Amino acid sequence: MSLPPLIGHEGVKTRLAGAHTSGRLPQAMLFAGPKGVGKQRLALWLAQLIHCEATGVGGGGGGGGGGPRQEPCGECRSCRLVLSLQHPDVHWFVPIELSKRSSGGGDADKQVDLAADALADEMAVRREQPLYPPVAGLASHPIASVRLLLRRLALTPAMGKRKVFIVGDAERLIPQIGTEVAANALLKALEEPPADSVIIITAADPNALLPTILSRVVLVRVARIADSTVTAFAQQMVKIESKEELDQRVTAAAGCIGKLFATDAPRFGGAQLAARFTEAPLVFALGQVPFQARGGFTDMLDALADRLRDEAKRGADTDKLVEAIALVMDARDVAQGNVNPQLLAAVLAEDLHGLQG
Repeated sequence: MSLPPLIGHEGVKTRLAGAHTSGRLPQAMLFAGPKGVGKQRLALWLAQLIHCEATGVGGGGGGGGGGPRQEPCGECRSCRLVLSLQHPDVHWFVPIELSKRSSGGGDADKQVDLAADALADEMAVRREQPLYPPVAGLASHPIASVRLLLRRLALTPAMGKRKVFIVGDAERLIPQIGTEVAANALLKALEEPPADSVIIITAADPNALLPTILSRVVLVRVARIADSTVTAFAQQMVKIESKEELDQRVTAAAGCIGKLFATDAPRFGGAQLAARFTEAPLVFALGQVPFQARGGFTDMLDALADRLRDEAKRGADTDKLVEAIALVMDARDVAQGNVNPQLLAAVLAEDLHGLQG
């Protein structure tokens, strides 16, 4: 299967296309915007534009008359290869879980090979199901993935004139405080990419990246799209049985098409986690893993705040509930950074217990 069409983002597409056709496209960029807004799909669109054989600018072949194109043609061999995630000069790095495989021990080459295999497996899955859900909670960009990127960065392009590297969910270069080795390894590449390469990293929370990374990239903000555009996409690409469900899903997506595919499960999971936290907060805290502070743990906090609001509506102690909700929202803000979710959950549990006392 091919990637679904990129809809919306016309302003940023126009700016990127203009920079490309004029030869001013930065070699290291950060696409920043809300989760599910389409940052990685936009990066793939740009990779397609760069390699399109009809653009007449840096592509794999000649361009037709009429000057450079502002959109990839979608029909040439290079466009088709990008859309099917098979172009040899487009390298998409996504978070992976090497823990499911042999670690490779201390053999760096073996670890790089395992990372390459894991990424190939993930791309095979995305070719079959291009409308993919959020990545797993324990997935990260290990140092082996960055070493693999650096090796490929040194290679000559296989088909076109340039190579494009996309590092999605770049926050996961740092799985937790004190583990910045992968992020640091990427710095040199961002500072001085080879002349034939473009590197695009994406992040929903740029503040979770190292300041040294932020100083080496050009920021491109990717904004939410209109609900009408999300609705049009949902009607075309997603099987939704009723108008009521369609309206609910579009509202929950809040201008982020990717959230159409994560609307049901996270909310349900968050409610379950909130119940577990309420019943046994310390047991819940000990059960957290590094990335849940940005995934399931955040969903739990949202659901916990909803429960507290429901209690307030039923006439419970409003003053204490307002304070409790404030504590939960403060914890949610903190959870967006590089924090230990075990510690955060334990502190929140203690604060809420003290409030009850």
